[in-house]
This record gives sequence, structure tokens and C-alpha cells, in this order.
Amino acid sequence: MQLLLNLLVLSCLLLSSLAQAAIPPELLKPLSGDDPDARVAAVARIAALATPEAARVLHALRDDALYAAPDGKVYVVDGEQAYDPATGQLGAVPDGIDGVMVNNRLRAAVAGALSGLQLLAPQRAERLAAAQALQKAVDPAQLPLIRTALARESDADIKQILQVLIASANLHAPDAATRKAAVQDLAGSSDARLLPVLQAMLEKDGEPDESVQLAAIETMRQIKGRVARMELAGNVFYGISLGSVLLLAALGLAITFGLMGIINMAHGELLMIGAYTTYLCQLFFRSYLPGMQEAYLLAALPAAFFVAGLVGVMLERTVIRWLYGRPLETLLATWGISLILMQTVRTIFGAQNVEVANPAWMSGGVTVLGGLVLPYNRLAIIGFAIVVVAAVWLILNKTRLGLFVRAVTQNRRMADCVGVATGKVDMLTFGLGSGIAGLGGVALSQLGNVGPDLGQSYIVDSFMVVVLGGVGQLAGTVIAALGLGEVNKFLEPVAGAVLAKIAILVFIIIFIQRRPQGLFAMKGRSVE
Repeated sequence: MQLLLNLLVLSCLLLSSLAQAAIPPELLKPLSGDDPDARVAAVARIAALATPEAARVLHALRDDALYAAPDGKVYVVDGEQAYDPATGQLGAVPDGIDGVMVNNRLRAAVAGALSGLQLLAPQRAERLAAAQALQKAVDPAQLPLIRTALARESDADIKQILQVLIASANLHAPDAATRKAAVQDLAGSSDARLLPVLQAMLEKDGEPDESVQLAAIETMRQIKGRVARMELAGNVFYGISLGSVLLLAALGLAITFGLMGIINMAHGELLMIGAYTTYLCQLFFRSYLPGMQEAYLLAALPAAFFVAGLVGVMLERTVIRWLYGRPLETLLATWGISLILMQTVRTIFGAQNVEVANPAWMSGGVTVLGGLVLPYNRLAIIGFAIVVVAAVWLILNKTRLGLFVRAVTQNRRMADCVGVATGKVDMLTFGLGSGIAGLGGVALSQLGNVGPDLGQSYIVDSFMVVVLGGVGQLAGTVIAALGLGEVNKFLEPVAGAVLAKIAILVFIIIFIQRRPQGLFAMKGRSVE
């Protein structure tokens, strides 16, 4: 008796699974007909089922593997077998079947339906990508599938996109009340791509209903305001990001040029050395520590500081120590050194750029204000710049080395008279500035490819930051870097990148003419 009961339960389960697997024949029959509108509508309704069997039929239609029998039934043919999606049965190929003709319109509908089915994928990334792809062009025929996906979706970000997709598709509904509700639903969006769609409703041959037009005007006003606020926040953030990059690039120069009076034209190549050290650390971890590859950047920071600082010490001991108080000679000598360093790197690594990949924890970004993406790598660089500035301030103001540096900067002869080893202080100070440049190179490697000409892109900007902020002033360097970053980002959309650079350079020239000491003047300086 128990055995019979178990068999009965098993039979019910099998019948239930078959019933779920089957696609209603009334949905399949239009595919074998000649009505193009009915066939496209049938594709949308089948996709809305969101079952593996529905996906199988759509894939067969796309791959020309769907056949129709004389009685109107359709089959998925695979070799010598035919699958009946209406019953879920697999059998022999029926006589007299013929391939279902697929024109361009139907093929496009099938492609859209298959991409829409990704809204039901188990991985969040695939669902999000599918929803974002549908934002570019949503078909009203996909509404049933989108509603099905919305009912199953648990992620708040994806649900918001799906709600906007439904409202966008309802803009073309025949009912004026539905269109008005759709327009009002879009008022909470920050997608600028909706503005042309809403604007078209206000054209002469657009929306006939006046209440819908008024709703469209209000929705456009809200979207424009939200987009403007998002653009403002984006410019502020990317201005801070650019300012942080300029600060990391210029901070070492603020020490070697600002405190020591050395015009170091090889400073950009010290940035390059830091970037290539990061590249070598990446290669080492890939080859010998693949399980810890994501940690290569943490090892690159002290390595870049040490390598660039060591190169700086070698330059100071061999060349620059003989040129203190002779700025023109230091300019010419360090310019020649920069050429030597660039050619050395070309000889070792080649003239082509090398790629330094972001660790996984620095990939992607956080979305704020509905559509502004703040990349993790730029957020990390902003935080890193804050840490480096704080460390430099502590070294210069709270350590014995910092005390000696300030003493030598303000009055070299007096410091020498009281027993300060000025030569050693010069060496350590130049090494510190060079090491900080190496840290800047680590940051730059996370924003783009690394090449022999990397430093040349930042040397002029670095000097502008130091001169504008005031020679020897750490606070002035910070303010100048962030200020130039913000001004540059707000000027670029108006004047273009090249004119923005020219305008900033002209401003700095005029500013230095009026205030040669920069934003902050250094008191008591003597480098004799």
C-alpha cells in the first residue's frame, strides 16, 4: 500500500513538472503563421514565461532550428529528433514539417527577448548588465518579461532600473492615463537619455493629450535639475581626484625645489621609476605568488619609495651636491639626467607602454545620486594622497630630520656652524622628495598605462603647483593642487582640454607677476 502511495506521489510530481515545462499551444501557433505582428507578439509572450523551455524555443528560432508541421504545431529539431515544446515530449521528426521563416524584424525581436532573459540570470552582474543594456532601447513588446523580472528581483538598484524601463515602454501606450502615469513615474530618474524622448512628446506631432504634455514638462524639469546636480558633484569629485594626482606628483618636487632650491627636471622620471617598480612588483607576484596577486600594490608602495629614493640619493651625491645655489646649472644637469633615465627605461622595458592592472578591490565603483559612479581606484588615490601629505607634515614638523631640514632651509651657514651635517641633510631631503615621487608613480600606474614618457606629462603641472602654492610651503602645495584640479575640471567642458590648460597657465603667469612668492610666502629662507 505504501509503495502504491509513493508511486502516486511520484506520478503527480512528474505530471506537475511536465505541465510546468510545456508552453501553451496558443502561444506557439502564431510562430507558424504569416502574420508578422502576431509572430513578434508571440515571441514576447513566450519570453515572458521565463522558463528554460521558452529560452529553448527562442534559441531554436534564432538558430533556424524551429520547424512547423502542416497542422500548425511547431517543433525544435535536433538531428533526427524533434522536441515538442507544447508537451515537453521528444520524438521522431514528423513528416511534412518545414522551417519557420525568420525575417529581420522577427530576428531582432528574438535577439531582444534573449537578451531580456538575462534579467532572470542568477548572477547579479548579468542581471544588472542586461537591465542597463535595455535602457538604451526598450521595446514595449518586452514589457511582460520586464514585469516578470521585476516581480522576482530583490536587488534595489536593478529594481529601480526595471521600474524606469516599464515607465519608458508605457510612454507609447494607447491610453493617455497610462502615458501620463509613465511620465510621472520617470520624474524620479536621473537618466539624461530620457530627455530627448520626453522632448519628442512636446513636438507638433508628439503627444496629443495636454495633461500628458504638462506632466512631461514637469518631469523634464526635475530630470534636468537632478542631472545638473549630478554633473556638479561629478566635476567636484573628479576635480579632487585630479588635484590628488597633481598633489602626489608635485609633493616630492615641493621638497626638492621648494625647500632645497633645486630645479629638478628629472622629477617626472622619478615618477616613472615608481610606476615601473609597481609593474615589476605585479610581474613578481604573478610569477611567484599567484595566490597573493591582489596584494602586489601593498608591496609596491615601500618598493617604489625605496627605489626612487635610492635613485634620488645617487643623483644628489654624484651630480646635484656640486650645484647648490646654481639653479640654472641644476636645470640643465637634471634635464640631461631625465633623458638618460628615459632612454634607460626604453632599453630595458621597450618603448611601448606596459599595463599595470588594478587589484580586484580597486575595480568598479560606488554609485551615488542615482547615476554618478565614483571609481574605487580614484577614491583610493584620494585617500592615499591624504595619508602621504599627513606623513610628510609629520616628518617635517615632528621629527629630528624635519627640524634639520627647516634649519638648513632657513639659514644654511648658521645650521652648519651649530653642528648640523648639512650635506647629510641635503642627501636625505633629496632622497625623501624622490621617494615621495616614487609613491606618486604608484598612484599614476593605477590610472593608465605606464610608459617611458609618463613623467613628461606631469613635470610642468608639478612645477605650476609648487610655484603657485608658494616655494617651500606644504599647505600652499595642497591648496594649489586641489585648486588647479577643480578649475581644470570645470573649464574642460566649456573650453576643451587644450584651452583649459592654456587658460590655467596664463592665470598662473599673471598671478606670479603680481605675487611672486605664491599663495604662501616662506619666511627667513637662506640657501647660501
